[in-house]
Amino acid sequence: MKQLEQVMHVDLIISASWIIPMSTESAESTEINSEKKYLENAALVIHKGKILDLDRQEIIFKKYESKNLINKKNHVLMPGLINSHTHLAMSLLKGVADDLPLMTWLKNNIWPAESAFVSQEFVRDGAELALLELIQGGVTCVNDMYFYAEETAKIINQSGMRGFVSNSILNIPMPWAPTLEDCFLKAEKICEQVKQYDLVGATIAPHAPYTNDVNSLTMAKLLAEKFNTQIHMHVQETYSELQQHDLLYKERPLETLNKLDLVSKKLMAVHMTQVSESDIQLLKNTGASVIHCPESNMKLASGACPVAQLLKNNINVALGTDGSASNNNLDMFGEMRSASFMAKLIDQDPESLSAYQLLQMASINGAKALGIENQTGSLEIGKSADFIAVDLHDAATLPVYNPISQLVYAAHAHQVTDSWVAGKLIMENRKVLNLDSELIFQKAEVWREKISKLLKLE
Repeated sequence: MKQLEQVMHVDLIISASWIIPMSTESAESTEINSEKKYLENAALVIHKGKILDLDRQEIIFKKYESKNLINKKNHVLMPGLINSHTHLAMSLLKGVADDLPLMTWLKNNIWPAESAFVSQEFVRDGAELALLELIQGGVTCVNDMYFYAEETAKIINQSGMRGFVSNSILNIPMPWAPTLEDCFLKAEKICEQVKQYDLVGATIAPHAPYTNDVNSLTMAKLLAEKFNTQIHMHVQETYSELQQHDLLYKERPLETLNKLDLVSKKLMAVHMTQVSESDIQLLKNTGASVIHCPESNMKLASGACPVAQLLKNNINVALGTDGSASNNNLDMFGEMRSASFMAKLIDQDPESLSAYQLLQMASINGAKALGIENQTGSLEIGKSADFIAVDLHDAATLPVYNPISQLVYAAHAHQVTDSWVAGKLIMENRKVLNLDSELIFQKAEVWREKISKLLKLE
């Protein structure tokens, strides 16, 4: 008599109309491909915070049982989105300085406001507002660069998200760090403080080559080596930055960084709108990642990163929103769409950047840039259960011929209904579970009144 196959009891089984795994094998391919990269009528098995299995529903329900069964009909299950570059606290500055070039925007508006108001309270309240928006938009991991990073780390931990924080290093006196030594002490301190959290890490973040010098950049490299962290930096964001750097060093910023041994798999080079053939070869040879922020770059008219060309050269490109003050939102669905359309227009090629490549940039490529691709970024057995459910039964996305196409070209952030990180639910039916939205909104209004008076916006 044939022995019955034993059924395993697990923590959660969630079924859906489609599952998009974004496996690391397919992420390595940069070729545009119309072949299906999703499962239909499938289910995901979660146990002890990790992905135990995924397959067609009829197979899964023969092998597993659970007291916690969720059916997400008309939904896509996919890896949580990774916002690989932002400034969370600047959500309190969205809309205060629009339609300006980068340096005018910074010097005349953003830096004065930050000098007057940036504090632990400002960072805490701004980070709360930003994380509420991010979770509602399907982001499960964020990489932040700002000040008072200990406050941001606390809020990320409270929210249940995964994240990385950093205290910006600038060779410029600031109220929160009057000297370069203070900057480095704070950067080192946050690397120690995040060790108390399971899902929060740290990076070393020299703000940019134009706000640092050879000495501070060298110190940043040594600190990153000490803590074995990624280096998170704005690089070659504008043409004027290249001109300024050439006057000082007679070379491109990336060349200077390379001479200091800063260009490696540890580097997350943010923006890179000004890219030469020599830059491409250097990025390719070293394994550095580029973080593309298309909407911020377009709004500030900074330039355009040649994403398709980078991908063709096997350079890892991830996606970020930048901060709300220059975007003016943290919507990764909008960012994917903008990145695709920007590439097609610049390359004069409708095949430039496929929908699947955009999903890669917003998920597994972000994990690779952060050095956590073995933990998250795709739905694969053994990885952390960081995933979202997106409802495609919506006027914006019906009829559904291809869920990947609909996610990138038609879906909106409000269609994300549920979100899990390490197997724990952090948003259910659009309600963010670990943040008090009404209190956050009240605090945002208080800050609006303060900042409006300083900048004479009323």
